[in-house]
Amino acid sequence: MQQKIIILDFGSQTTQLIGRRVRELDTFCEILPYNKFPVGDESVIGVILSGSPFSVHDPEAFKVDLSQFVGRIPVLGICYGAQFISYANGGKVEKADSREYGRANLCTFDGDNPLFKGFVANSQVWMSHGDTITAIPEGYKCIASTANVKFAAYASETQPVWAVQFHPEVFHTTQGTQLLRNFVVDICHSRQDWSAASFVDTTVAELKAQVGDDRVILGLSGGVDSSVAAVLLNRAIGKNLTCIFVDHGMLRKNEFRDVMHDYECLGLNVIGVDASKKFFADLAGVSDPEQKRKIIGRDFIEVFNAEAKKIKDAKWLAQGTIYPDRIESLNITGKVIKSHHNVGGLPKEMHLSLCEPLKWLFKDEVRRVGRQLGMPEHLITRHPFPGPGLAVRILGDITPEKVRILQDADDIYIRGLRDYKVKLSGEEARRVLAAGVPANMKDGEIEVSLYDQIWQAGTILLSTVRSVGVMGDERTYEHPVALRAVTSTDAMTADWAHLPYDFMAKVSNEIINKVRGVNRVCYDISSKPPSTIEWE
Repeated sequence: MQQKIIILDFGSQTTQLIGRRVRELDTFCEILPYNKFPVGDESVIGVILSGSPFSVHDPEAFKVDLSQFVGRIPVLGICYGAQFISYANGGKVEKADSREYGRANLCTFDGDNPLFKGFVANSQVWMSHGDTITAIPEGYKCIASTANVKFAAYASETQPVWAVQFHPEVFHTTQGTQLLRNFVVDICHSRQDWSAASFVDTTVAELKAQVGDDRVILGLSGGVDSSVAAVLLNRAIGKNLTCIFVDHGMLRKNEFRDVMHDYECLGLNVIGVDASKKFFADLAGVSDPEQKRKIIGRDFIEVFNAEAKKIKDAKWLAQGTIYPDRIESLNITGKVIKSHHNVGGLPKEMHLSLCEPLKWLFKDEVRRVGRQLGMPEHLITRHPFPGPGLAVRILGDITPEKVRILQDADDIYIRGLRDYKVKLSGEEARRVLAAGVPANMKDGEIEVSLYDQIWQAGTILLSTVRSVGVMGDERTYEHPVALRAVTSTDAMTADWAHLPYDFMAKVSNEIINKVRGVNRVCYDISSKPPSTIEWE
């Protein structure tokens, strides 16, 4: 029986991050709404209660019946989870004099408690809460404090219950992984048998049993998820898999040719469809971003379905759906709040069953599986790219000439990011390594490309704006482009990347000198929120 940790989600923005940290400990976990604990599931070896945007005193605050698991399996409460355990057992939770947010240090901790095994003096933690625990319940004891938070951590004296008011899942808590390891491995006794290798072996066997000798169709995008899903399926069913890669004309420069070559080298059976003329014709004169998306989505389905119908005996449609796609499509009450393109169901006329081989994986795990499958690194480390492609990175209507301008500028930018090497140390190095980027630590430093350091980068053409410039002795009146690069762990929040000035100067000069139609380069220094990663 596969062991698992259940993470009950109370609405925290970092709940997925808790899940990723547990998976990094080679332990399977499942994130469920706070009120969906699987009572009677004997595979559950521990429970983690997440943070929440609510105060425990809010009338609409989410509450769980702790008796479902307390005393039966180990429990760890994080932030709101810690406050709720105290509140539900007779402790006191009160509004803090000031919001406790940011770095703090554990001035005292119980080194004999299994949760803090291996901790060093003054270990840094990350606080983020408006309420604070002012009294813990009877039968519990304080096991850690900071200068401002007396009950930074506490534990039951009679039951396997621990609680921390800081966030061990974030990088700013320097020994957060150690704390989670102590809980998951030492306290919950995880066998640590969840790995990329075990996932590949198990999933290939499951796919063979699920699909048998049936034909499967998979829509490829050139991105990480669909590519890994295709290689995994190919290992399981070989030529019974047919992949369809549609070029809508708004991919990056030479991307259709390059990706098709990569897929052929991987031994995939791929049908490449150049439908760019249809897309450009249907987009002519359309400037509204949402309308552009709808047209591209509609046309893609039409082109894909036309090709899929040629495969007469196909019975399955495979998708590169990953775990965050499924989590983000449900809120913590279990109701749909956002339809994701991979979880919206199948067109009725296709009469196909759905196959989702990556549905339990986080993005970092998908990349690890890709490496386990022997895929080339440039495919595995590709940044996320919008489904409508460059159409939503061109402000205004779409024309082949505008796409050409943006492709040329973007190609210079992305190649520059790949070529420029930087040395990282400390928290930044740990974040990049945890994301699965291959790099060797030497003297506390790693060297990676700027491309691998950031989550997503792209170029935006401001085609509705013209900028005055001077090139040679002539005045120009051409378009500006904006460069965008962000750091993130899950795209839920993102900060603008602080790119080196010499890199920015080089890329700016190269774009202006080499790309006809551009005479000004800007850099977007807005974060998400309040901005979004894409402009449209």
